[in-house]
Amino acid sequence: MQTSEINTDYEVRSLDTLCINESHLTHKWYYNLKYLFVGIIFGIIFVKAEIISWFRIQEMFRLQSFHMFGLIGSAVLVGAVSVWIIKKFNIRTIYNEKIEFHPKTFNKGQIYGGLLFGLGWAITGACPGPMYAQVGTGATVILITVLSAIAGTWVYGYTRNKLPH
Repeated sequence: MQTSEINTDYEVRSLDTLCINESHLTHKWYYNLKYLFVGIIFGIIFVKAEIISWFRIQEMFRLQSFHMFGLIGSAVLVGAVSVWIIKKFNIRTIYNEKIEFHPKTFNKGQIYGGLLFGLGWAITGACPGPMYAQVGTGATVILITVLSAIAGTWVYGYTRNKLPH
């Protein structure tokens, strides 16, 4: 009998296979250029909407402006409606693959992680997505934050199985 272990990262590991909730299709290297293009457009939108502005982020954490709260709230609303539409109409990927949503169980590590994330965001004025756009605008000091985020991600990946649930 084959045993398998299910963890909270939506991944099923068994003795002979690893199935992650991702597409199993393979493509040539240039297929990913469309993601680069979308990322550049996304970065331009971030700059124009002032999402990457250190000043706007500080205003948000000091409760001095609604700008960032409005943007984040809009994004949450669009995401929630999008997930509802995907579930309601059983929308599939462009390659006709089923989109699956798996429940995630709550654990206290999410609270600690959220607090660390918010603290880092408040101190540095950078969120993981916009920090690359900040580098693109010439704010090279943010490279320290980028390297710290990469190091933190590596440390988490290395110690993830040893952390309490």
